[in-house]
Amino acid sequence: MAVDLDPALLDVLACPNCHAPLAVDHDKNELVCTGNGCGLAYPVRDGIPVLLVDEARNPHGADTGHGAPGTQDH
Repeated sequence: MAVDLDPALLDVLACPNCHAPLAVDHDKNELVCTGNGCGLAYPVRDGIPVLLVDEARNPHGADTGHGAPGTQDH
């Protein structure tokens, strides 16, 4: 299922982790951060972007660390 969001909405959405713009990944039904060193992928469920760092997938395999890439909560 492809991501079908209003282009005006995509223009104002930003990564909650680093505030960089988001790009659509239609194949994985995600919005992906374009920021250097971040790259978190946020799911789109039922046409609604879930912009929560705790819900994001890190394509690089590192723990999201609740807001800081590469860190871990203990």
